[in-house]
Amino acid sequence: MTERTLYHFPLDPASRQVRLALGEKRIAFSDVAERVWEQRPEFLALNPSGMTPVLVEVSDGKQLVVCEVRAILEHLEETNPEPPLLGREAADRAEARRLMQWFDRKFDHEVNALILREKMERRLFGGGAPQLNVLREGRDALRVHLTYMDGLLAQRDWLAGARLSLADFAAAANLSVIDYFGDVPWREFPGVKTWYMKLKSRPCFRPLLADRWPGLTPPGYYDDLDF
Repeated sequence: MTERTLYHFPLDPASRQVRLALGEKRIAFSDVAERVWEQRPEFLALNPSGMTPVLVEVSDGKQLVVCEVRAILEHLEETNPEPPLLGREAADRAEARRLMQWFDRKFDHEVNALILREKMERRLFGGGAPQLNVLREGRDALRVHLTYMDGLLAQRDWLAGARLSLADFAAAANLSVIDYFGDVPWREFPGVKTWYMKLKSRPCFRPLLADRWPGLTPPGYYDDLDF
């Protein structure tokens, strides 16, 4: 029997991707909420980069430490192939990986680095009030990404194709944190909203909707499935 522990920060999009994959694959795990800014020596011993997520597996007395989101997701696909979350065909897997990279790099740089820095990191680190011009830039970039997603979803059931994939989890994990701060203009993008409602109704999503962080309160509709 394998025991798993996930070290994560609840409002970290990368950590949320792993939690969604674990939940969808129905893999049991315990979790430790890590305050990454504290740079605990015990955590740095697991991942010298000091970043979440980190998955620790113990089986037959042997410990395996898997660090960072992409490595963990690929590991879970290799060791727990059902249900497949990268697609059964090579083309589907390539498209899923492309979109995962889109959200992990492009969306993170153009949206998260602005909105989450101003709304979350400033509060956590005592950086003062948000800069409105930076928030405006982040919200404008968010609309560009949502327009792109709306276009994909007008042609597909899910972002990467006909089946749910890790691409959907990458997008939803990022949007769910932005939504925690009430910055997603859902009414302007009905296709994305319908897609997100489908994801919110899945059992794997429920733990994310229950997340709360002291001093950071989400809007009332955050955990409403019919928002």
